[in-house]
Amino acid sequence: MNKRHILFLRDVLFYTLTAFGGPQAHLAYLLREFVEKRRYISEEELMELNALSQVLPGPSSTQTLVGIAWKTGGLILAIITFFIWVIPSATLMCIAAIFYKMFVEKGMFTHAFRYVQPVTVGVVAYAAYSFGRKFLKSELSILLSISAMAATLILRSAYAFPILIMMGGIISSAFEAKPEEDALRVKLFANINQRKVTYFIGILLFFAALGALINQTSPFSLPIRLFENFYRNGILIFGGGQVLVPLMFTEFVEMKHYLSNSEFLSGFALQQILPGPTFAFTSFIGGLTLGNRGYGISGQIAGSFISMLGINLPGLILILFIVPFWDDLKKISNIRNSLSGINAVAVGFMVAAFLFLAQPFVTDFKGISLMVATFLLLQFTPVKTPVVILLGVLLSVFF
Repeated sequence: MNKRHILFLRDVLFYTLTAFGGPQAHLAYLLREFVEKRRYISEEELMELNALSQVLPGPSSTQTLVGIAWKTGGLILAIITFFIWVIPSATLMCIAAIFYKMFVEKGMFTHAFRYVQPVTVGVVAYAAYSFGRKFLKSELSILLSISAMAATLILRSAYAFPILIMMGGIISSAFEAKPEEDALRVKLFANINQRKVTYFIGILLFFAALGALINQTSPFSLPIRLFENFYRNGILIFGGGQVLVPLMFTEFVEMKHYLSNSEFLSGFALQQILPGPTFAFTSFIGGLTLGNRGYGISGQIAGSFISMLGINLPGLILILFIVPFWDDLKKISNIRNSLSGINAVAVGFMVAAFLFLAQPFVTDFKGISLMVATFLLLQFTPVKTPVVILLGVLLSVFF
């Protein structure tokens, strides 16, 4: 590892500790510091990596940063960069999960976060609105979004997500097929390393089968099933952390009851005021899930690590696997066209998540007022999400 690589890792650490504001703010920082200042890659390469991260499932900010590291110093630098990026925020969320019950029992957490939960629901509403404005630009995309929302509300099943995402991509791609691209598709898929594809799918199938076969009374059963749950969701999440919320809420709160509505919203609010990837939220979910089932502190730490690794592993594998032949992949319009349907379905998931999360506040005038105020602040002022969450904490403490 040369001096340039060490400098790169130092810059990654500083970026990790100051990266507030979500994927859009992350991209602006990368452009300023990693392209214009350090010139690790060109602006065109950054935009292409960002575009690739939007096409692939997984955490977009993480994939973009790992892609920069791969182009700067290869596989080893990319893997080190990944851990520097995810560990700090995941560690803080793990600590929050460990001490959550203690604070709740003393009433401290409940009091300090009583107004934060409706504020967080307002943040989800704003994310759904923003995604909707960006991606619902045709009658087909609107229809796909409404259908996905209705199916989520009716079925309330985590297993509906992969089917709906696949259907959305297939339907939108089918409307703009170009026969002249058939030869390019054959060339592209002929270059794919089938062994790597087998490993990728095999990991999911192995842990899914292992979780089903192992006796559920075994202490290893839940951690294995937890890894499979997060790995599977890591394959399904297009669009970054905002889409993570409806999938996590439906599976872990509505369907499996690993967490309560209040615990979920408190963890999401905590993540919003921390720098780093939105996917760090999974560290809180994993830690609290095992804590709620009596696994102790060591179990909670293991749960946080399992969750963080599971949700990020598909995206990490994909970005390192696909970057080498991205130049061919981006030429195929069917792949680009499928993304519009996938994003439309994701908007439907987000609207459904908002409706689920808002249910406890339907008869709460203060809660509804805070949701509306949060939405208006984010929509019509330059105030960012971390600031809004902190305002909610201050309201809870002083009023």
